[in-house]
Amino acid sequence: MKSLIYVGADVHTTNYTISCYSIEDDYTFGTTQISPDYKVLLKFLKKIKETRKDDVEFVVGYEAGCLGYTLQRQLEAAGVTCKILAPSTIPVAANARKTDRRDSENIARCLAYNSAKFIYVPTKDDEAVKDYVRMVEDMRSDLTKLKQRINHYCIRQGMTYKDGSHWTKKHEKWLKDLDFGNALANETMQEYLDEYNRRKDTIERYQKRIDEIAAMERYHEKVSRLTCIKGIDTYTALSLVAEVGDFNRFASAGKFAAYLGLVPGESSSGDDINHLSISKAGNKHLRKLLTESGQSYRSMSSKKSKALKERQEGNTPEVIHYADKAAERLTRKFHRMFYKKTMKWNICVTAVARELACFVWGMMTDHMADRPVPGTVQRAA
Repeated sequence: MKSLIYVGADVHTTNYTISCYSIEDDYTFGTTQISPDYKVLLKFLKKIKETRKDDVEFVVGYEAGCLGYTLQRQLEAAGVTCKILAPSTIPVAANARKTDRRDSENIARCLAYNSAKFIYVPTKDDEAVKDYVRMVEDMRSDLTKLKQRINHYCIRQGMTYKDGSHWTKKHEKWLKDLDFGNALANETMQEYLDEYNRRKDTIERYQKRIDEIAAMERYHEKVSRLTCIKGIDTYTALSLVAEVGDFNRFASAGKFAAYLGLVPGESSSGDDINHLSISKAGNKHLRKLLTESGQSYRSMSSKKSKALKERQEGNTPEVIHYADKAAERLTRKFHRMFYKKTMKWNICVTAVARELACFVWGMMTDHMADRPVPGTVQRAA
């Protein structure tokens, strides 16, 4: 009969603080600080094993952070079970002062009693795709900030565009033809526009690469399914597939929405129930993408766009019917909340994004015959 020793590691790039915990003996021991190298950690575990009379197995755990999944993969490859804990779920004693020793001991106890949630570890391929799409998201964010700088520069120079939406071809031509009456001011504007065009071309190149990745055998079928849903393009679909990995690890649509942080919090005492803003305790990147997708349901038109029809080609009638049902339901939901109940825009969009997440879960787990768990966010943050 083997006994288990739980090893908590408070890891940094400069050192690891290690603590061991045994449920049978109910005490923490072996606390030490080592260099940040998994081989040194393995030597430490070997020494602990030599001091024990019985046969032991180790379970190592550390908080998600700067090390990513590297240490976990190194230990698993060496035959040692390793888990990564979600920092927000690790219980902390009231008024407890933070030290590396206390953190490592706390992690060891969390491992022993399952008092914290564990992070899903993706495959190396999925992690590479996830990092790529997040890099593209960063570049898109930088482009958005550059657009804002250009708009603000024009306003400071007394130039305001009033002929339609910004960043259309017409607006870009207007920017190009501007004359501020000063050579240096015009040169500044031209430098802004040159940088804008360069970044826009780069984003287009990234998008082509994302299309190529999505067409790979590993992702093609799942991405093709998800893009049948209105508001979900190839970029969003690939992000969902790469970051979530196995959708079946969520027992229900509601749990998947909770993973994204799209469910409302609650503060209750007795019969007094108070719904709070959404938890935002999950995957921030995917939550943002689905919230953006939710805004596409503001239009009451039931006519499919040309792009959506092209994305749906080649999929089964069942998948297309499910996607169309989602579009119809979410459109009605948005307009019922926004126009009839006159709820705030962000509340409506968040509520639609939450139910859209439920439809995504149903699509990816073959629960398309089931009705997704309904839910309305009472108040958005």
